[in-house]
Amino acid sequence: MKKLGIKSSQILFLKSLLLIFFITIFAVGSGCVKSFEEESYYNVRDMDISADRTGAAFIDLNVTTYVEKVQGDSAKNTSLLLKAYSRESGLLKTQKKIELGALKKGDTKSVSQVLTLPKVGGYDLQSVLFEENVQKSNGEIKVYNLDSLPADVQETGLGIPEMDFRVKKVEGGKVLVESDIYLTNEGRETSKDFRMLVKVREMDAGLLADKVWTHTGEIKPEATIIQTVNLTMPDQYNYVVEVLIWNNDTIVERGEDYIQLNPVVEVKDKNTTKAREIQTSEFENVVEPEEIPEEEYKSAKEDSPGFSLSLSAILICLVVILRRRFA
Repeated sequence: MKKLGIKSSQILFLKSLLLIFFITIFAVGSGCVKSFEEESYYNVRDMDISADRTGAAFIDLNVTTYVEKVQGDSAKNTSLLLKAYSRESGLLKTQKKIELGALKKGDTKSVSQVLTLPKVGGYDLQSVLFEENVQKSNGEIKVYNLDSLPADVQETGLGIPEMDFRVKKVEGGKVLVESDIYLTNEGRETSKDFRMLVKVREMDAGLLADKVWTHTGEIKPEATIIQTVNLTMPDQYNYVVEVLIWNNDTIVERGEDYIQLNPVVEVKDKNTTKAREIQTSEFENVVEPEEIPEEEYKSAKEDSPGFSLSLSAILICLVVILRRRFA
């Protein structure tokens, strides 16, 4: 009887261990026992899109993505990758990545990114959210018929970096000044032929001395050309030269420079100023400089004075022979 009681207690102990084991497994499998770190979940709630700049051939799209952290107590860094796929070919056109840092549970963050794309057809824009290097969520928005959008009226890509002035003629108190206007195309496509108004205005009174209408001409991307106009003005005055570029009835670009035929200078060691006398006729220049074409310039560089390779070899041989003969 004693041995039978001992076996019964052992069997009961083993059954208790098995019961505890199965309860533990069940608890872990059902989620009652959680890990110390809650897994992160994110959601791309919405996406907005607008056109920042619409050119003749390119468009800048501003895409705003709204990211929400639904769950997770980790403080890991996140990033957002914005990609643009052509709807016609399906090819990836461009992409841009931005770091967001760590988001807190329940936070919603708006992120704006700008993509420059050819203004043709449409695009599929995808925002992909990463936590460290693990993709967590994504969103998508589509745009159509971008080529039907009109270009911004103010967008020309032209700049006026510099002006040069030469006195061509001085007669009867009047000065004829040749004005070289440098026009640079900083855009991504060949510019249109815009109308250009050049005015010369007396600096103090603001009276207009002369004005000339001309054209910019078509300018290739990243190229600079010079447009020349002749302006007539009274001698011994100071002037502002204004350049206005027009697109139909709208001024889209302007620049200015100065012609001082009667400059005011400070007198040394005295608290006063006086006008400096300029003999404008001394700057009269009627000789027209000849512009060297690019092809002739390259040819001149190639044919610049100097010994050719064969002539140099012959001269070296002659020197060696003469040194041996007279040694």
